[in-house]
Amino acid sequence: MEVTGSSGGAAAVGPCAAIPAEHMAFIRTVLDRVGDKWSLLVIAVVESGPLRYTDLQRQVPGISQRMLTLTLRQLQEDGLITRTAYAEVPPRVEYALTPLGRGLHEIVTSLIGWAADHHDEIREHRARATAA
Repeated sequence: MEVTGSSGGAAAVGPCAAIPAEHMAFIRTVLDRVGDKWSLLVIAVVESGPLRYTDLQRQVPGISQRMLTLTLRQLQEDGLITRTAYAEVPPRVEYALTPLGRGLHEIVTSLIGWAADHHDEIREHRARATAA
């Protein structure tokens, strides 16, 4: 893909060409956020929600308490999930996808499915690259 100049201007051709140069930095931060491994998995899991924190932690293997808390906070900041706290004893908090998050869910589950389908093939390529 060709890019005009080296000052970070708009792309001349390709999928980035329709994006104004002044929007690119923000778009990269959004892609970093939603492309994060934990964000992808949380978005995929919350679709069945609303879910409580402990249910999320059980359904996202390997995520630490700290990373789940941080991921949930960031997804909430971006408007992809809601956090609903109930005034009960003991307190109950549930997380659910927003309409914006539901729009991303299909893309996320397709990407996760692709990674699962091609797991062995990618693992073989990595092993060959490491051996070389």
